[in-house]
Amino acid sequence: MIASPRFAGGRRRVLLRLALAALLTACCLGESLAASCKSYRTCREAVVAWCAGRHPGADGDSDGIPCENVCRSRAEVVAIMREIGCSR
Repeated sequence: MIASPRFAGGRRRVLLRLALAALLTACCLGESLAASCKSYRTCREAVVAWCAGRHPGADGDSDGIPCENVCRSRAEVVAIMREIGCSR
């Protein structure tokens, strides 16, 4: 069965609304791409965001330690990465 153009357009609008709702939800929950290291309370939060790609610039000096305000050592970061299955 071939969908009419009118139905296809309505489906696109529904998908766009769902995508917009998901984006707004992520932003309101603090999961934006423009995260700040100051927003993390723990090293685990910082490492999870960094590994998930939500905060790619968290390791500004490329020493393998994201958000050094909460992550004190590479060993701490590596342990968290193992726990969450991150191979960054």
